[in-house]
Amino acid sequence: MQHAEREITEPVLLCDGKGQLNPGAIGFARRPIIQSNLKGHFMRKKKWNYWCVFGEDLLFSATISHLDYAAVCFVYLLDYETQRFYEKQITLPIGRKVKMPEDVLGNVKFMNERMSVQLVHLQGETHLSVTIPDFDSEVLHADLHIGHPAQDDSLNVVIPRSRDIFQFTAKHHSLPTSGFVKIGAKRYDFNPDYSFAVLDYGRGVWPREAQWNWAMASQRAGGRRIGLNFGGKWTDGTGMTENAVFIDGKMMKIHEDVLFSYNPSNYMEPWKIKTRFSDKVNVTFTPFFERTAKTNVQLVQTEVHQTVGYFNGRIKLYDGSILLIRQMLGCSEDHIAKW
Repeated sequence: MQHAEREITEPVLLCDGKGQLNPGAIGFARRPIIQSNLKGHFMRKKKWNYWCVFGEDLLFSATISHLDYAAVCFVYLLDYETQRFYEKQITLPIGRKVKMPEDVLGNVKFMNERMSVQLVHLQGETHLSVTIPDFDSEVLHADLHIGHPAQDDSLNVVIPRSRDIFQFTAKHHSLPTSGFVKIGAKRYDFNPDYSFAVLDYGRGVWPREAQWNWAMASQRAGGRRIGLNFGGKWTDGTGMTENAVFIDGKMMKIHEDVLFSYNPSNYMEPWKIKTRFSDKVNVTFTPFFERTAKTNVQLVQTEVHQTVGYFNGRIKLYDGSILLIRQMLGCSEDHIAKW
C-alpha cells in the first residue's frame, strides 16, 4: 500500500524535552531542517556521518560514528579496476573528544596519531580531509571538496518505531566532488562532472539488535545526475520509507516499502529490489566486489556485507514515464548490529 508520508517544511526538533521522539518530527523533508537534539537513552544513542565518494577510478569512504560508549572511525578505498581494497578502523573507548553535531551539515572531527578525519562545511561545500600515516603500509592523504548545489533536494526522514526507538536519517546524493586521494605515490583525481559523493547521516535511539538493508547509487547517466536510495527491514511497517530517486537534484519520494531479495550465503549473487505492492521500482543489482566489515568490541557486534556493483532496471516516475537504469555503479548492503 502507498501511505501518505507527511512532508515537513519548517525546522523542527527531533526530540522533546524528555528525549523522546517529537511527534512533530515524524515525516520527511527535502532540506536538512530536522535538528537531532538527542539526549538521555544512554548506551542506546547511535550517531554517524558516513561519506562515500564515487570517483571515476576509485571508491573512497570515510565515516565518523559514536555509539555512546565508543567512537569508531573507519576509512576504506576500492580501486575498481585492480580491485585493490584496504580498510582501516580505529575505536576510541568512551570517545569523549568526538563531538557529533546536531545539524546534518555540522562540522565533525576525529583525530589521533593513527588517523585524522575532518569534515568542515563552509560556503556550500563540505571539505573532507583525511590523513593516515600507515594505510596498508603507505601514507594516505585525501583532500576532497564536496559541493552541495543550492537548489538540490535531499532525503531527510524520521523513522518512528516508538517514542523511545527512532532514527533520523539524511541521505544526500549526487554531490559533485573535486580533489584527490593519494596513497603512497599513487594519486587519484576527482572531476566534479563525473565524481559524486553520498552522505548518510544517522542520529537515533536503537534497540539492542537491528538489521537493515541499504542500496544507493549516485552517477551521471544520460547527461543527468541520478541518485537512487532504497532502504529495507528497519523501516518496514513504520509508515515511513527511505526510498527516493533524485534527478538533477530533484527528489521523487517513493511512499512504499521496497523488498530486497538476495542470498545471505552468497552476497555476490544478483540482488533484486522491488516495491512491495506496485511495479514502481524493479531493479537488479549485480555485485563485482564484496566488503565485509565486522566489529567485535565488548558490547558491540556488527557485521556488514557491503557489495559494490551495477544497477539495472526501471523506475516509474510520478508522471508515468520510466527512468531506465543501465549499468549504474553503486552499493547494496546487509547490516546486522548488536550494540
